[in-house]
Amino acid sequence: MSLNQFDSLRHELRRGCLVLAVLAQLKEEHHGYRLKKALQAQGLDIEQSTLYPLLRRLEQQGLLESEWREEDKRRKRFYRVSRVGEEVLEALLPEWRQIGAAVKRVSGEV
Repeated sequence: MSLNQFDSLRHELRRGCLVLAVLAQLKEEHHGYRLKKALQAQGLDIEQSTLYPLLRRLEQQGLLESEWREEDKRRKRFYRVSRVGEEVLEALLPEWRQIGAAVKRVSGEV
């Protein structure tokens, strides 16, 4: 397998996982950089070039809410999961757990 093939498959795998992680992390309000650091502290690195388009897409879908505020004399956009986003997260988490468990069984990890 070439490095490009691996990167493409890895990106595809991470995409859905990142949506769940961002929704879960944004139960507590964060601005983009703080969100990136919070995810990183939990072992999930995400590039800014991936994070900010994801945040915009989730907000357009109604899963996030945001507002501009000043912090440390700089305007920052703060994000939090919306009511709809909370409902979607709660519906998707059991599905994610089921898929993860099935992949473990299929791969012989369990």
